[in-house]
Amino acid sequence: MPNYQVKNIERVVVGTDVQARVFTLAPGDVIPWHYHGESTDHYFVLRGTLTIETRAPDSHYTLAIGERFKIASGTAHRISNAAAADCQFLLLQGVGKLDWHKAD
Repeated sequence: MPNYQVKNIERVVVGTDVQARVFTLAPGDVIPWHYHGESTDHYFVLRGTLTIETRAPDSHYTLAIGERFKIASGTAHRISNAAAADCQFLLLQGVGKLDWHKAD
């Protein structure tokens, strides 16, 4: 299971192979490097700016309000808020087994 804390996570829909949650990250909050075995992540920025880093390929993205990003299953990624204000995003995950694997 994930071992991190962020300002807030609101569950919107939770099923066996799909879920929707609204995350609020305070300045400096980080969701550490991890990957999902089957499910794809879809990020939709609602407030502030969101930083997404991926491995293989190594990339760094800064998303603003209204922007979205997709991370395929098996891709290691790190999510953070490097801004001075809170960031809020909708995360849709699925379809597939919902898991969380630490990636060092």
